[in-house]
Amino acid sequence: GVLIVGAGPAGLACAIRLGQLLESSPETAERLGEVPVAVVEKGKGPGSHLLSGAVMDPRAIRRLFRDRLTMRDVPNYGPVHGEAVYLLSRGSTIRIPPPPTMRNHGNYVVSVSQLGRFLGEQAEAAGVAVLPETDAQKLLVADGRVHGIRTGDKGLGRDGRPVGAYEPGSDIAARVTVLAEGTQGHLTGAAIERFGLEGDEPQIWALGVKEVWKVPRPLRHIVHTMGWPLRKRAKYGEFGGSFIYPMGDDRVSLGFVAGLESRDVEFSVHDVLQELKTHKLVRKILRDGERIAWGAKTITEGGYHALPKRFHAPGLLLAGESAGLVNVPTLKGIHYAVESGIMAAEAAFRSLQRGESPARVGAFDSYDAELRSSYVVKDLYEVRNMRQAFDKGFFLGGALASSMTVTKGKLPPFELHTEPNAARSLIRSGRAKRYPKPDGKLTFDKLSSVFLSGNRTRDDQPNHIRIQRTVPKDLADAWVHMCPAQVYEVGGDAGNGLVHVEINPSTCVQCGAISAKGGRLTPPEGGSGPEYTLT
Repeated sequence: GVLIVGAGPAGLACAIRLGQLLESSPETAERLGEVPVAVVEKGKGPGSHLLSGAVMDPRAIRRLFRDRLTMRDVPNYGPVHGEAVYLLSRGSTIRIPPPPTMRNHGNYVVSVSQLGRFLGEQAEAAGVAVLPETDAQKLLVADGRVHGIRTGDKGLGRDGRPVGAYEPGSDIAARVTVLAEGTQGHLTGAAIERFGLEGDEPQIWALGVKEVWKVPRPLRHIVHTMGWPLRKRAKYGEFGGSFIYPMGDDRVSLGFVAGLESRDVEFSVHDVLQELKTHKLVRKILRDGERIAWGAKTITEGGYHALPKRFHAPGLLLAGESAGLVNVPTLKGIHYAVESGIMAAEAAFRSLQRGESPARVGAFDSYDAELRSSYVVKDLYEVRNMRQAFDKGFFLGGALASSMTVTKGKLPPFELHTEPNAARSLIRSGRAKRYPKPDGKLTFDKLSSVFLSGNRTRDDQPNHIRIQRTVPKDLADAWVHMCPAQVYEVGGDAGNGLVHVEINPSTCVQCGAISAKGGRLTPPEGGSGPEYTLT
């Protein structure tokens, strides 16, 4: 029947909605056989690889569980009752009114990893087969249509030969394959290239690094910050900000997100987060607290202009972040993922119920039309130039963004463009000198942080990271600083300004940053990587 790749909000919403529809149409379910719907997940289970802030708009979750569950049944830390936005400098704090795009009254604070586990349970209760620790390595394509996926082998050594309990991968055939892999999806990238689905503009990404702290004093409102520790001049290409969200009375979620177009070879989001924590505003919130979780993940930021030409191909649907559905100015994407998952389920069900071939050209045109006419894409259209505006620097970008907000995207009267993250030229400015020395109490190094992610990657499994191993020194240094998990090291001199790059793949938390900066992350052995529980 339907095979869904990725047990995140989009994939699991798709699975749950299909379960609901098949329950109301037993003849269709019977025609699809013993396993009408399956979800493959490369992590230990749903939620293991999910990381976000997160403040969630509840509208799509309410639609998914209409007349079945309420927000009281969905794991969350309550609705947003208050919010504060601050413009920081090194020694000062200026509270500013929340921009309209960042107003969150009525939204809910959630842990997306906890939400993923809950949705996984709901999917299984709906009759969906959830297959954890299963990495999707290849799309099965024949006669111009997708027929399913090929999963990866387990139990291979670094040299690719079987060691221990070897399990070969297998082919999973499906009439409809839904790619809901999230950011930097391996099969999503292959599908977009194979079927010519590239958007008008190149896709770009940010990297978010997040910590969860146990604190003695409750935080009663959500916090966002702009400005310091980032530099405001356009030549540095530093764009982003922080979030601090309450998780009940004794925990807070703290993170920093920055675009991967930074030009400084020493720019490190992990270390910028450590620097942020030395500010008096943040230090006060964390005082006498203890860090209990850490993680990192890229975020798709290309917006409307980078959306795929189509959200489908013969036998294939794209949903959630695989479809680029993230609203950067509002810091939202979870409800778009759920909404698109619901729509994908309904499109797949209509095709299967009618008994038509999902491989037929145009079989899923209705999905494309519905998604593009929905609030999801309409929201993205209104802010289509806002992320790009900040390529011009903090102040000019802010002025342009304000005009876009007031006019709902009608200004400026032209479209703004961007370039791939990896295309930016590199500079050196000695930025690393600003990063605080890890003290193990407030500020931390990368390797101790990886330990808190619950990383389960075997030291001797095949390398899943594809990079050129001999590159210019600036690029090698940029990879070293960019990576939040200390995967890359500069090796020996190769002459002519080139150096060798060493890789430590077992520390990788699969954030995806390398794929934005000239390399490529492929799925490691199923079950590898982080085991997020609070992120």
